[in-house]
Amino acid sequence: MSKKLLDFARSLNLPLCAQQVAQLEQYAQCIWEKKEMLNLTSVADRNEILLRHICDGLQGAALVRELAARREMEEFSLLDAGSGAGYIGLTMAVALPAAQVMLVESLERRCAFLNWAVMRLGVQNVAVKRVRLGENKQLQSDFVTERAMGPLEEIFPVCWEAVKPGGAFVAYQGASAQAGNERSYTLPWDEKERFLVVFEKNEK
Repeated sequence: MSKKLLDFARSLNLPLCAQQVAQLEQYAQCIWEKKEMLNLTSVADRNEILLRHICDGLQGAALVRELAARREMEEFSLLDAGSGAGYIGLTMAVALPAAQVMLVESLERRCAFLNWAVMRLGVQNVAVKRVRLGENKQLQSDFVTERAMGPLEEIFPVCWEAVKPGGAFVAYQGASAQAGNERSYTLPWDEKERFLVVFEKNEK
């Protein structure tokens, strides 16, 4: 499975070292251990967690890395809205060591899981914030990501507000949103077309 993760990351031009791969595999184990207790996923085995959820996070990580490089950002902040089990945000924290990542989640038990997983993985560049995005106007980041929070037209305003000038909002979509700058992709476990939609905010 390590080779599959590495091969997928290489196909995205996303460098991963052996330690990062080991952390992602340990994260999959964390999800597997708590999946029924916390209703984290319906997958049948741990490999599907890696190929379905974690590779989805790697896809977004590659795009954020590209956007940061275009802006000549050696270090940057990233906020993952409605993090849930951390599939996107925690995966990005592992894959993007130059990012300071905040996992924003409103449910206490999900936050408890995220803090436990972060501790087990030993990831240093991530923090968990228990709040509903929009309630705290002080939360702002260079990049904001979201997956499965709701219809794009409903979640866009609150996510957009959290993007710093010169930054970008990246939304995961299961179908074409016909908005923003779309990029289609597929995951190793199936051929379903998915989309990442990027909305870039101008500098003030």
